[in-house]
Parts: sequence; structure tokens; C-alpha cells
Amino acid sequence: MVEKIYELRLKAVDVYQLLDALDTRAECYEKTALYLDEGVLDEPFIIEEVTDAGEARGIAEHFRAVQAEIQRQIAE
Repeated sequence: MVEKIYELRLKAVDVYQLLDALDTRAECYEKTALYLDEGVLDEPFIIEEVTDAGEARGIAEHFRAVQAEIQRQIAE
């Protein structure tokens, strides 16, 4: 099955808002993974619903990869 590729045209301010949102979501999953690994919260946050720390890390990595791809395209 071939994945669909979308080409979007957005105002720069909206693209940077998307990047900020991706960063926030990735950070939430990174903190969740850390909590599931160590059992400690260094600051209050909502723990994401995942099966384990590995899943949380995988989701965070996906958000970071999308963020990096958008930044790569901006740089072109």
C-alpha cells in the first residue's frame, strides 16, 4: 500500500505553531517514558496513555521526526 503524501500551503506563523505543538506533544511522551522508566515526576504533567515506556518513546520519536521533516522543508 502506498502512503498518501499531502502538500500543504500555510502561512509561516501557522507552520511555526504546528512545530511548537509537535514539540509539546513529543515532550509529553518523553516525560511519560521517563516516568514509566524511573517512577519519578520532576514536575506535574499529564501522563499519556500508553502500554509502556517503549511505546511512549516511539510516539515521541515520531513527533520529533515529523518536526524535523518540516524544518528540513523550511530550510530548502
